[in-house]
Amino acid sequence: MTITTHQTTPIEGQKPGTSGLRKKTRTFMEPHYLENFVQCIFDGIGGVAGKTLVLGGDGRYFNDRAAQVILRMAAAQGAARMIVGQGGLLSTPAASNLIRKRGTDGGIILSASHNPGGPEEDFGIKFNTPNGGPAPEEVTNRIFEATRTIERYIILEAHDVDLETLGEHDLGGMTVEVVDPVTDYAALMAELFDFDAISGLFAGGFTMRFDAMHAITGPYARRIIEETLGAPAGTVMNATPSPDFGGGHPDPNPVWAKELMDIMMGKDAPDFGAASDGDGDRNMILGRGAYVTPSDSLAVLAAQAHLAPGYSAGLAGVARSMPTSAAVDRVAAKKGIACYETPTGWKYFGSLLDAGRATLCGEESAGTGSDHVREKDGLWAVLLWLNILAVKQIPVARMLAEHWAEYGRNYYSRHDYEAVDAGRANEMLDRLRAMLPDLPGKSFGPLTVSAADEFAYTDPVDGSYAAGQGLRILFEGGSRIVMRLSGTGTVGATLRVYLERYEPDPDKQAEDAQAALAEVIAAAEAIAHIAEYTGRDAPDVKT
Repeated sequence: MTITTHQTTPIEGQKPGTSGLRKKTRTFMEPHYLENFVQCIFDGIGGVAGKTLVLGGDGRYFNDRAAQVILRMAAAQGAARMIVGQGGLLSTPAASNLIRKRGTDGGIILSASHNPGGPEEDFGIKFNTPNGGPAPEEVTNRIFEATRTIERYIILEAHDVDLETLGEHDLGGMTVEVVDPVTDYAALMAELFDFDAISGLFAGGFTMRFDAMHAITGPYARRIIEETLGAPAGTVMNATPSPDFGGGHPDPNPVWAKELMDIMMGKDAPDFGAASDGDGDRNMILGRGAYVTPSDSLAVLAAQAHLAPGYSAGLAGVARSMPTSAAVDRVAAKKGIACYETPTGWKYFGSLLDAGRATLCGEESAGTGSDHVREKDGLWAVLLWLNILAVKQIPVARMLAEHWAEYGRNYYSRHDYEAVDAGRANEMLDRLRAMLPDLPGKSFGPLTVSAADEFAYTDPVDGSYAAGQGLRILFEGGSRIVMRLSGTGTVGATLRVYLERYEPDPDKQAEDAQAALAEVIAAAEAIAHIAEYTGRDAPDVKT
């Protein structure tokens, strides 16, 4: 085995402040591209000599080859140990747990989250710090600067490491420890939840379908839900991770998880349904004939988390991303606990969790989690729901009805306009940004604007500041519109329009959320001229 230094040039792709790099798989497969970015990670964290890192990914196309490259680069640069999930696999929350449990110097996660996988689709790589969470801006900015100045990368010329065999392997003096990707995560879940109560739920005839969407949570859900908790074989569907996610889009929402939606809304539906995404950090929750929005799910979990052993002492506080509905705010107010509104991005929750200010966190994009790890966690959310249902012994639909009766209902929807022209989308937002100071007091149909701004955030723990986090239009009575561009795609831009209306009277609640939001939807079009700027007469996805 020999160590080789390759001369190279700066790369393009990463944006400053982002926790990783997400591009088309073919881009990562170009000569030296992956190696360059990995070297920039290593340089940005001060090198890897003597360090221990976790490595794993969601199993998408190129995961296996990328893992071998990273191992050889780490060995060439003096890393002491790499802890790798068997087959190069680890869900994102499981990787976060492993980083924390083993006290490593961080970890590298191979994933493009909920984006499609395959040779023509997406791939990604990010670095998580020793707390188990996405790297903060001080780290990602150093990595970004390295991408502008890189001149060489260092790699070991060696055969592939056997990542299918558990145990320790030597690679150029570095120990490669191959671990079962599920074991440590499953043990953590057993500490947090009453597995006996959930097992009793299934033993009593409770039925469930969990859609792993041909992605990473399949092995985790089978081990925990079927083998440990006793749910019948076949409860977990699409359970084998596939490099192209079965040709589907592993995003747990009503559009991409249509197979599960049809089951749960059809005749003889199971009692409970759930799904998770490509890397296992998002979730969708369903009951028989009932879809639970991510914002409502966060609020219900905040209200009922004390029923699970891991949260029996109550919550220190809750946090939500700014676009997430204010439903959880109402729970926090009634319980007398703190509620934090942060920018979108799990890294903003990290300091609150580390400081003990928040226990439960959530994003409207189907991400929910707690202080057990420093990532959102799809299967954790599903198990918390199961624990609550095991105690309450009521259907999901009744759980929602009782919650709305106590706290009121925040009708909420996100309209996504995907792959729109980025230039035109930015023109629309620039026009709206200029209008914000003049909007308060103006009426659009029956809605009157009470405030309008561009959200900015000062971290209450470390004082860091984040500006330009989304445009907000607030109406009297609690209705709201938020608009922002998403950076999770690799083609064009995704315009996200968040729509919310609060109804405190349970006797005035409607069945259809889109109908309940009709006046807010009309106001959004009247104010922003969405159709004109996007060229679309309707969103691509409504969630």
